[in-house]
Amino acid sequence: MTAEALRRRAFWQILLIAAGLLVLTVISAGSVYLVNKAREDSKWVLHTIEAESQINALLLEIRRAESSARGFLLTQGPDFQSDHEKAVAAIIPALDKLTRQIGDNPAQRDSIEKLSAAIETRLDQFSREMTFVKQGQLDRAMELVREAARGNTTTTINNQANAMIREEERLFRLRTANSDHSQTLAASMTGIGSGLVVLLAMISTWLVRRSARARDEAEARLRDANVNLESVVDERTADLREANDEIQRFAYIVSHDLRSPLVNIMGFTSELEELGGDIFRRIGGLAHVSADGAPLAPAGPGDIALEGPDKQLQEDFSEALGFIKTSIAKMDRLISAILNLTREGRREFQPAKIDTTELIEAVVSTLAHQAAEAQAEIHLEPLPNVVSDRLALEQIFSNLIDNAIKYLKHGVPGEIRIRGRTKLGYAIFEISDNGRGIDPKDHHRIFDLFRRAGTQDKPGQGIGLAHVRALVRRLGGTMSVSSELNAGSTFTITLPIAWNASNRNRDR
Repeated sequence: MTAEALRRRAFWQILLIAAGLLVLTVISAGSVYLVNKAREDSKWVLHTIEAESQINALLLEIRRAESSARGFLLTQGPDFQSDHEKAVAAIIPALDKLTRQIGDNPAQRDSIEKLSAAIETRLDQFSREMTFVKQGQLDRAMELVREAARGNTTTTINNQANAMIREEERLFRLRTANSDHSQTLAASMTGIGSGLVVLLAMISTWLVRRSARARDEAEARLRDANVNLESVVDERTADLREANDEIQRFAYIVSHDLRSPLVNIMGFTSELEELGGDIFRRIGGLAHVSADGAPLAPAGPGDIALEGPDKQLQEDFSEALGFIKTSIAKMDRLISAILNLTREGRREFQPAKIDTTELIEAVVSTLAHQAAEAQAEIHLEPLPNVVSDRLALEQIFSNLIDNAIKYLKHGVPGEIRIRGRTKLGYAIFEISDNGRGIDPKDHHRIFDLFRRAGTQDKPGQGIGLAHVRALVRRLGGTMSVSSELNAGSTFTITLPIAWNASNRNRDR
């Protein structure tokens, strides 16, 4: 097939796909719109039914109050009184609920205002009737009943309620018709969409068959191009391994050679400190000599105190020397950490079957004193056993548990949990705590060498987590953290259950 034919075929394929996507998009959008409209119409139908039901419920409570009031007037029975009070108590909530339900209809709002006024008048009549009956003034109560009958309050309530019911029935018929229409359109759109989908599927099948031969040819060319891929990958892997070894050797040599000048600096700093003491004692001695050369006081050199600018100079000298010594100590710790890291990176791992629970219990026992001082409890759940390097696992878990103890919140009892499970040939370990947590923007920072996050109120060189991640990777696993500030942290370690040392050491 010529290049021009390929271009034409690709053009028509793209055009057909674009047309199909456009049709599917229109159908999908139309179906979603119609389905939502049908749902909305159905909701309004249900709303109309609920409003009509609420009107009937309100009328029922009013009639119940009427009948129980008449019964109490005739018999003075406590059951009628109790039933009347319950009915009266239910009328106002039912009226409020009805007001909320029909608030969307302006025609009904006028009716509900009239209905509310009539109900308020009738409730007042009920109250006075019951009061007269309780006081034994039955004649006055009967007169009030006749007065209420003449005022047609009950008739007004029934008329307004019936008018509202008729309005809701009208709305019910209208909304039911709209709902049926929307559902019919949605069904039609779905049918049309199904037909177009089938048509597009048939066209796509035809295009796939046309493209099968071209794909086979492309796969054949790809196989030819990948004949030497494995050898190329092996060569690049060897180059990468050699570069990694060279970096480790370079780091070891640099850190080892840095220690020699550092030792010289430390020695000369000590000599400078002694020399400074001699100089300031000499200055103090000169400050306490009289004009004729005789000492002013028979004090030894160590007892001479400097004053004024000499004393300030001595303090500045001591402070500067202290900064130098502190920096030297920090540099020494960093060089030692780099040396330990490079030595560990050059160590060959030895696989062994490890009882992980026993190993971590031993780690926890070595950290028991720190945990007790931090008022922390360490809970160890059942853990899966693995085949891995014992020393590397000890370093991984001891570092993570030590960090969990170290970075607990002040004044809050610490709780550290270690749990594990297996999945698809891997053991997954989680070390979680309720400590101060780590800001999400620092999750990657904490794994970088010499980088630390949060408040720096604990000793450390920022190497621990970087070293842990390097060990986990050498063991063929992964490491991640989930944490929020003031919400604790969870470090997740995923390791192969049966680690292949020869393959991993070869890839290192």
